[in-house]
Amino acid sequence: MNRFKVLSIIAILLFLAGICRAEQEKNNIWNKDSLTDGLFGLNDSLSEKGIELNISSTQIYQQNLRGGLSTHRKAGRVSGSYDVELNADLQKLLGFETGTLFLHLEGGWPNTEGIDGVSVGSAFGVNADAIGNEAMLVKQLFYEGPVFGDDITLMIGKIDFTGIFDATAYADDECTQFLNGAFVDNPTIPFPDYSLGAVLTWKLSQNVYLMGGIADAQADGRETGFDTTFHDEDYFLYLLETGVRGNLQSENGQMPGNYRFGMWVDGQDKRRYSDNSVYRDDTGFYVSCDQMIYKENSQPKDSQGLGLFTRFGYANSDLNQIGNFWSLGMQYEGLIDGRDEDVFGLAYAQGVFTDYSTSDFNYSDNHENVLECYYSAAVYPWLTLSPNIQYVGNPGGNKQISDAVIIGIRAQMTF
Repeated sequence: MNRFKVLSIIAILLFLAGICRAEQEKNNIWNKDSLTDGLFGLNDSLSEKGIELNISSTQIYQQNLRGGLSTHRKAGRVSGSYDVELNADLQKLLGFETGTLFLHLEGGWPNTEGIDGVSVGSAFGVNADAIGNEAMLVKQLFYEGPVFGDDITLMIGKIDFTGIFDATAYADDECTQFLNGAFVDNPTIPFPDYSLGAVLTWKLSQNVYLMGGIADAQADGRETGFDTTFHDEDYFLYLLETGVRGNLQSENGQMPGNYRFGMWVDGQDKRRYSDNSVYRDDTGFYVSCDQMIYKENSQPKDSQGLGLFTRFGYANSDLNQIGNFWSLGMQYEGLIDGRDEDVFGLAYAQGVFTDYSTSDFNYSDNHENVLECYYSAAVYPWLTLSPNIQYVGNPGGNKQISDAVIIGIRAQMTF
């Protein structure tokens, strides 16, 4: 029995158990924040000790309707993943003065990374959540706390750097927002796999920060990371980002926004495509902005309204396959009256490939374009369904492959 069936059975059993428990307590299961009502009360007990535990699962079905490599191959159409997140307040748990410990476990199925390799041929990837057949990965395990005062924070351990640098409020999570890889991360930044490293954040003022990070550039997310970090070559990725948190004023209150500029240095040896010479300390930069421009009501904690985002990235096209990238898009929360928690998203991206050719790649067209639209419907507090459609122009920079249209649906459950 494969992992998908096993997890499906577990989900059904948990679902039935939750219904029985709800009937006994004369509560409505459909209005619970999670399917199992906080793991049947376990979360309440853990919370008293300073521990927060969240378990969720994401299921995705996609099909290539036209164009791409093939519309008939079924491999990769169905994929799934689960996430276990544990956040421990070390003051409550162990009596430390301050600080938190964060653990993130992730697994996926089946043994394929989506439909790109067999059906679409996209360079960005139309399913950023498809990680292949992984039983359980320690995606993150780090300590975070203040150093030298409350204005400077240190994060150290195994870290997913893609969720920290080049972040954006409206396009950063493949489980809840856009699904195409072009809208999850900036492809010009050579982010390593989940890696050992450190991030230091300095709050210069109420709305301005400076953040620096160092990551093991050779990391393999399936390993602890000690071998590649402390042995062999000293290859590290260095990142520096500064940002301004700006709030626009409206008749319904403040509308949040973030404006970021960052640069990176990749310490790995790279060969120039032009003459095959070795080059080290490759450098690039990026810009990432998001801004709410319309707020529906004056409630401070209500996020209904329209927000915009944009990204830009530059890398040396003699050393990197993608030299320039940009994207822009929008998100509207509560677009339909009475559906306040639903989210509609629409975005466009373009990546420009290098003009050079090697034995590994030969782009006959110098760019790939992506247009994606999704609607995330909050069916129940613990269940969200998101229909999705993508248009991929010039998949993989290959003129011989016609533009592709992909439809899909994503279901996310919180246990």
